[in-house]
Amino acid sequence: MLNERVKVTIRCKQCGEKFTLRGRRDKGRIDTGFKQCLCNNARDFDIEEELF
Repeated sequence: MLNERVKVTIRCKQCGEKFTLRGRRDKGRIDTGFKQCLCNNARDFDIEEELF
């Protein structure tokens, strides 16, 4: 299904900060608008997703 709504939990592997965001999955890619953690980490995350 295209353009599914998903709940995404992002945890920073460097500082442990956790973010819960809503996003959309379109063509296999999830867009939440998330860019980087508060500790300036922009690459090293654990990411979990679940459908709404």
